Amino acid sequence: MGAVKGTVWPVDRKVASPFCDERPPGAEVTLAVIHAISLPPGVFAGDAVERFFSGRLPPAEHPFFAEIMTLRVSAHFFVRRSGETIEFVAPERRAWHAGVSCWRGQSRCNDFSVGIELEGDERTPFSVAQYARLVALLQALRDRFPKLREVVGHCHVAPGRKRDPGPYFQWDWLRRQLTDWEVPTGEV
Repeated sequence: MGAVKGTVWPVDRKVASPFCDERPPGAEVTLAVIHAISLPPGVFAGDAVERFFSGRLPPAEHPFFAEIMTLRVSAHFFVRRSGETIEFVAPERRAWHAGVSCWRGQSRCNDFSVGIELEGDERTPFSVAQYARLVALLQALRDRFPKLREVVGHCHVAPGRKRDPGPYFQWDWLRRQLTDWEVPTGEV
């Protein structure tokens, strides 16, 4: 883990993603969006998510990979089930994680949010290590971006289109850990 502004930056590795760009002028990070991903779907471990976010996913390796090979998506961070955290896009830049999205009447959530992917799916509870790292990461991000006050799921910014992080995500637990943040009561 590295140091940022005197705090522990909870990232174990960095892997550059080409799927990012600069935030619009004047855009401030005020929102964290929690996602869930497993590649292939329902399979944890391996390096498929890492290869996907870095544009190196081989389409012949799995039928699902062929379906998603043209997508250009990334996240700022990926938290594995072990708690290991990979940074794909520096949080000062815009990662392409939320897609068509809107929060509190403001569209294009990628402009003002940080995307955090948890290794998981909608059928499996997340690990204790993931929750611990998520809280540490959010607290470190708050140190870096003082206006970061809200955390939501992909389901909240893209309702009807996305369901992650899914029904097993413990929003109540997260709210108890982040007492001065705005955290939703659950899925939409």
